[in-house]
Amino acid sequence: MSTPYFRFKQFIIYHDLCAMKVGVDGVLLGAWADCRNIEFALDVGTGSGLIAVMLAQRSKAHVHAIDIDENACKQAEINFGNSSFQDRLSVESVAFQDFSSSVRYDLIVSNPPYFSHSLKSSNANRNLARHNEYLPLDVFIKKSASLLSPQGKVAFILPYDRSIEAQTLAVENHLFLCRKTAVSSLQNQPPKRVLLEYSLISQGATKEDRFYIGETKQTYGNEYRALTKDFYL
Repeated sequence: MSTPYFRFKQFIIYHDLCAMKVGVDGVLLGAWADCRNIEFALDVGTGSGLIAVMLAQRSKAHVHAIDIDENACKQAEINFGNSSFQDRLSVESVAFQDFSSSVRYDLIVSNPPYFSHSLKSSNANRNLARHNEYLPLDVFIKKSASLLSPQGKVAFILPYDRSIEAQTLAVENHLFLCRKTAVSSLQNQPPKRVLLEYSLISQGATKEDRFYIGETKQTYGNEYRALTKDFYL
């Protein structure tokens, strides 16, 4: 039986109630997103609440998390309540398409349900968390653009082969690419993931880089260790 929680340096994330477990993609985004000078942040499709708690650790922001799955929201609420950042964390069960707020967010993050061509599992909640039809990428980008503060940014992680599609949708919604990091599982392998950050205002030249997660399948690489040093034990 797998462990129902994942222990980080400053908090514990339980993931026994939600379909999607703690994974590298969420940790990557939570550590990579730009948290400087943010007051309000939104985590779309929060799942266990991992990314929201990471943002709360890295900033003084109030972080609101949403998820269409009620069990995921219950899980996030438990994890928020157990953290030392609980006074700056909140969660709401709602589809992003139906979400409304008078707040304009300085940072919107999402580890989105992008597996549009994957075979569906027999687990309905896992399908809900993983499959693209519940939150198409075009809907996510358009809605995010409408909720950003003037200086706000939206950051998310995708399969690398969807980066061109994301860029096209971003341009259509008047967003400028600020940062792009291609992520390989191992050194000398092609990238499988891409971290993207967009804003409503041009930040000048796009900062592009690339790194790999592991030296081997059992050993993290130096750059990944440096990025996540404030979280992993």
